[in-house]
Amino acid sequence: MEQLGQEPPPPSATTDRAGRRTGRARGGRRRRRWLRRTLLVLLVVVVLLVAGGVAAYRWAGGQVRHVAAIGTYPGRPAAGAGTNWLLVGSDSRAGLTPRQRKELHVGNSGGRNTDTVMVLHTGAHGPSLVSLPRDSYVPVPGHGRRKINEAYADGGPQLLTRTVEEATGLRIERYAEVNFLGLVQVVDALGGVRICPAKPLKDAKSGADFRAGCQHMDGRQGLAYARARYSDPQGDLGRVKRQRQLMGAVADRMLSTGTLVHPSRPGPVVRTTLAAIRVDEGAGIRQLAELGWSMRKITGGAGRAVTVPVAQPGVSVSGAGDVLLWDTPKARQLFDALRKDDPIPTSVIN
Repeated sequence: MEQLGQEPPPPSATTDRAGRRTGRARGGRRRRRWLRRTLLVLLVVVVLLVAGGVAAYRWAGGQVRHVAAIGTYPGRPAAGAGTNWLLVGSDSRAGLTPRQRKELHVGNSGGRNTDTVMVLHTGAHGPSLVSLPRDSYVPVPGHGRRKINEAYADGGPQLLTRTVEEATGLRIERYAEVNFLGLVQVVDALGGVRICPAKPLKDAKSGADFRAGCQHMDGRQGLAYARARYSDPQGDLGRVKRQRQLMGAVADRMLSTGTLVHPSRPGPVVRTTLAAIRVDEGAGIRQLAELGWSMRKITGGAGRAVTVPVAQPGVSVSGAGDVLLWDTPKARQLFDALRKDDPIPTSVIN
């Protein structure tokens, strides 16, 4: 029993250990409660993000514009290994105001041909992009031999797809198309793209006027760069290379970290892109994303970009003007390799 005026005895070792154990237990419970609350908050955030992502995916899926581009017909090429896209840039002036036509140097003519025709093959060896110059002289079913870009004017996407299938021996599974205005709007929504011309380029008809070296281009400039051909000694063959450059730059910019994490850019880019592109009836958001990644791989050097081998450029044909004749043996080698999903032979790369 304690006496008044005396200090209480120090706690025993047993009491001290018990006190410490009690403190540790209370601290442990507090940490566990904090951890549970943190995990709960993170779970809620993840659920909201997933829900938002699902909602955005569904919304985007509803915005995809489709066109009947792939049909069946007797003698259609059999499916090979991998997947083949037909990528088309039409010279449609639809939606352009007189002022825009003047600014874009596209004139007032109707325009139902295709400025760009490419086959993108994806498979085990990475993506391969093959440009088919618009002046390629090939059989157009029901119309005789014509420039390949006229197939679109003769019968729309389905006839163009069939023309490419019969000319290459490849079955086309996917189709994507964009017109002048759509291309300009997509580039502008991205805030422009970076392109590096190897030589100065000036072309009065397209409006191109660029120095050599890397530079930033907006939508109008990008279109002018891709359309220029009259001042290029290579003509249409030079233009297809610039078309590939522009498409690669768009894909690279679209899937760059700067675009994806920008607080205000992804939404407008997605909306503008979906409004600009038409795809075959079986394609959706997933296929468009795969297309974008494949194009970016090619830009980054993980794929091949070539032009169909040409035997004679600039051959004058009555009623058709200047046309390009393919090098048939090399072209067959190229398309046989794609059909089998083999690497493109170096002997056909130009």
